Amino acid sequence: MSLVASKLDKMLKGFEGRTPKKLADRDGLIALCRPSGKVSFVFRFRFDGKQQTLTLGEYTGKPQGMALSVARSKAAECKAWLNDGYNPSVRTKLIKSGNAKPVTVKDALEHWIDNHAKKNRVNWSKVQSQFNKWIYPKIGELPLADCGTSNWIAVFDKYKAVYPVGSGYAFQAAKQALKFCRVRKYAVSNALDDLSMADAGSVQKAKKRVLNFDELSELIQWVDSLSPHKYYANIAAILLATGARTQEVRLSKIDEWDLDKRLWTVPEEHNKNKKKLDSKGLNAEILRPIPKHLIPLITELKQRAIDSNCEYILGELKQSPAVSSFAPTLAQKLGHEKWNWHDLRRTLATVLNENGVNPLTVESLLGHSLQGSMSHYVHADRLRDKSIALDTWRNLLANEEANNVIVMSAGNE
Repeated sequence: MSLVASKLDKMLKGFEGRTPKKLADRDGLIALCRPSGKVSFVFRFRFDGKQQTLTLGEYTGKPQGMALSVARSKAAECKAWLNDGYNPSVRTKLIKSGNAKPVTVKDALEHWIDNHAKKNRVNWSKVQSQFNKWIYPKIGELPLADCGTSNWIAVFDKYKAVYPVGSGYAFQAAKQALKFCRVRKYAVSNALDDLSMADAGSVQKAKKRVLNFDELSELIQWVDSLSPHKYYANIAAILLATGARTQEVRLSKIDEWDLDKRLWTVPEEHNKNKKKLDSKGLNAEILRPIPKHLIPLITELKQRAIDSNCEYILGELKQSPAVSSFAPTLAQKLGHEKWNWHDLRRTLATVLNENGVNPLTVESLLGHSLQGSMSHYVHADRLRDKSIALDTWRNLLANEEANNVIVMSAGNE
């Protein structure tokens, strides 16, 4: 039954008891009447699965109070916002503050990327591409405060149905981003706080893929052939020779390579363990000796880059997704069980450990941070040991190809 002014006027006189009375109208509007005679218009609604209320104004029966017709108009406006996916309480606060443009989901995530991820994550561009593809098209333009848990779950449900690991990775990044924005008072959202990895995706399982020597031989023959994919052949050659991370090679610049000292210095901004090492007051650079057989390739690549006025050793900068996706395609082309670039690194580490190379040397060569007390007391670069380890790796490959000594010279035309 709809409210009438005469009934509200009666409530202004007060009544006995201690419990307020709620008189319902339409469109979620009620009049909350207290025994003292105070009457307030309240809009009741459900948002993100939770019952909420918004006080619209006070009825006084006088011109300075809110009339019933005005309250109905505001309730209808709130209902329209709700139908469009907006939280009426948030919209009302924005209007009162004079902020016509609320912070959107995209604004918040990009704020984190610009002010945190770009400074602390080597792979920030990969995260941004995930946001661009899976999050922004669905909820990117929603005000962050209006984007509830159910909105995020709908996004991640679609993502994890196709790429569960990718969805989990994007979820972790988004959760960190919202916390970053909340702590710094840029925008507030707790929509992801109660969600776990199981709700949004899955964690990357530890992989055990190690290439056998036949597969390595076929890969190196591809590297040494006149491949139309010179960029990727050069990546493979450097990865095979050094055990580096793909991002370290992809982002590598010509000034990192000192051919006179036969030393490759991977800067700390390219080091996956930078934050962990920095927190212990250690230098986050990775120093790797350049194997002798790799010198001709690096010499040629440096000269090409200089001639083309390019700062990158590979002559151009390809994006991470393109580089990552090429390896499984190459494995299929070579008739191998699926492998990726990181599996080359795992293969080098496995073979060296199996052939008696000191595990600390292997860890240092890979650029891993040492664990436990060693992280505090072992600060040696172990360059000589790493050089011997890479020569051992090279000799093991060559011995497996006794009739066809492996050259790994992708720079040759």
